[in-house]
Amino acid sequence: MNLKIKCLREKLKLSDIQGMIVSNPVNIKYLTNIEAEGILLITRKENIYITDGRYIESVNSILTINDEVIVYNIKDVSKYDCENFFMFCENIGFEENHITYSKYKEYIHKYKINNFTETDGIIESQRAIKDEEEISILKQSCKILDDCFSYLLKYIKKGMNEKEIANEIEKYFKSKGAEGVSFDSIIASGPNSSMPHAVPTDRQISSGDTILIDMGCKYKGYCSDMSRTIFVDYVPEEIKPIYDIVLKNQEQILKEIKDGANARILTMMVEGDFKINGYTFVHSLGHGVGLEIHEDPRIGNKDYLLKENMTITNEPGIYIPGKFGVRIEDTVLVTKSGCIKLTNSEKNYTIIKTN
Repeated sequence: MNLKIKCLREKLKLSDIQGMIVSNPVNIKYLTNIEAEGILLITRKENIYITDGRYIESVNSILTINDEVIVYNIKDVSKYDCENFFMFCENIGFEENHITYSKYKEYIHKYKINNFTETDGIIESQRAIKDEEEISILKQSCKILDDCFSYLLKYIKKGMNEKEIANEIEKYFKSKGAEGVSFDSIIASGPNSSMPHAVPTDRQISSGDTILIDMGCKYKGYCSDMSRTIFVDYVPEEIKPIYDIVLKNQEQILKEIKDGANARILTMMVEGDFKINGYTFVHSLGHGVGLEIHEDPRIGNKDYLLKENMTITNEPGIYIPGKFGVRIEDTVLVTKSGCIKLTNSEKNYTIIKTN
């Protein structure tokens, strides 16, 4: 039995929705493990995946009888079939944050839908809480990430540029069985580290630099995410108090994360402490991590209660324009009584010795 689809059906039933068209490829992969062009129809009695001849063989090789998904070649689906897939269904759900208006109209006409209903991110909300298999994969994704950080501490040398380091990260991930990066790596040295989403440049690493590293890999489709701020040869005195504030807040939030914790309250704790010390918190405290690098939940200024088995990031940061920035980030698993760090790289002052 496909438990993910079963859970989705139960949620749809509670919303008085009798069927759904799933067209977001990420949601299709989540529900079926299929990665191919096509759409998934959740009808009253069946789960139907419609694709074209290029993908039939690969899709059938992925599915088992327990997945309870019937595969159709689109050329074999008649107009009559389409008009009867949702027979006796009053309300059909769609992914309002994914499909275009033209596709919305196409589906209504093609499948003879009377009431096409928004589903308010129903699958994304389900994805936010991970099952045992997903957690196991995420742990391995984070293990590869930690190992890469250890490797970088030996690899980075003066004279290298940011792009070289970013390229080496991707090569390392692939050499360890990951598909690659889960997002474009941020390698920001010296004054470039003051930009939270800096893009790697040709700037060369030099003694006294602060290097902000934000990276993640994708392993079996699941993302990891971690940021560390490291130093070349020594830690500049002016950055120490800022680093200490960021680290203190990051570790305090780790103690507060648990089932039932309010994301807004967590954010306000960091914002308040930064403000007392004369700094501004310029981005969100964190986000969900899974099949996408940014997914539900969003850890920011809206009330949102965390739930057991969510995987989220915790990433406070302070940035001094034109000088330097500090961000420390871990991916963590929310539990009933606290959280478990999935990334475990060193967070105290980390110095690369190049002399």
